[in-house]
Amino acid sequence: MSYVFPPPAPVAIPVVGQTAQFAVHRIYCVGRNYEDHAKEMGHTGREAPFFFMKPADAVLVAPAGQTVAMPYPTLTANLHHEIELVVAIGVGGANIKAADAHKHIYGYAVGLDMTRRDLQNEMKKQGRPWCIGKGFENSAPIGPVTPAAQAPGVEQAEIYLQVNGQDRQRSVVSKLIWNIAETIEQLSAAWTLQPGDLIFTGTPEGVGAVVRGDTLEGGVAGLTPISVRVE
Repeated sequence: MSYVFPPPAPVAIPVVGQTAQFAVHRIYCVGRNYEDHAKEMGHTGREAPFFFMKPADAVLVAPAGQTVAMPYPTLTANLHHEIELVVAIGVGGANIKAADAHKHIYGYAVGLDMTRRDLQNEMKKQGRPWCIGKGFENSAPIGPVTPAAQAPGVEQAEIYLQVNGQDRQRSVVSKLIWNIAETIEQLSAAWTLQPGDLIFTGTPEGVGAVVRGDTLEGGVAGLTPISVRVE
């Protein structure tokens, strides 16, 4: 088969302990999935989960033991960090029951949902889609994927983010409003999940702005942490 121009290389993430990489299909994100974060964004209660997406090429791979550079994005003066546990799907499916969700998980990673908050807020005011606030280049920094069998306690793990060595976000994954299995059930009712899908499961309270020169270090206990410098 020929193409009118060379197709881009697949987006792929390292896998802990393997030479094979995890090829990314789609990126799904869960909004307001920790109660205290929902409150700081002006919402309360256990509302039905909602989702937004980022393009696969929003991935910025943060290799183990390295600090990766993230260019400060255009059109914003209010770039926010959101640390998240990321679920990597290995077996696809539609209408997956929560009880069966674990059969579809390949592994887990630490990710950042970087957000042009000023653009997002303006789109919200106008009742327009806020893709411009979420789906820009390098907006999904992510560390290596740890296979599920090597991360047995991830649903109770501590999750944290430090900026320049100071705590910004710190919580536990068990505080998710919709847990991982419930999220997969809800998500797979709307889309047929595919191998290579990533699910950013939500961020705890403490989101805030970063500027050029800041170093973000985040992690989930038991997974490979990430380090990102905004430039």
